[in-house]
Amino acid sequence: MTTFKRDFTFNQNIIEVVARNVRKYRKMAGITQEQLALDIGVSNDFLRRFETTFGKEGMSLNTLYKISVVLNVSMDQFFIE
Repeated sequence: MTTFKRDFTFNQNIIEVVARNVRKYRKMAGITQEQLALDIGVSNDFLRRFETTFGKEGMSLNTLYKISVVLNVSMDQFFIE
């Protein structure tokens, strides 16, 4: 069986996109960083760093899922540029 490498374009800044969207949807919901951090069980400092360094801190899929539940936003919305 012959295989070949397929070409895909991956956004190298996808974590930055997610961080910006977390901040956008949090603000739209009228929730502070402190409240969101408390709701999802992370430190306020962690959430602040994630939003202000545009994802350089990184975030687990589980944490992003919790954010989506609290903000009532489907997870795919965080990946839209």
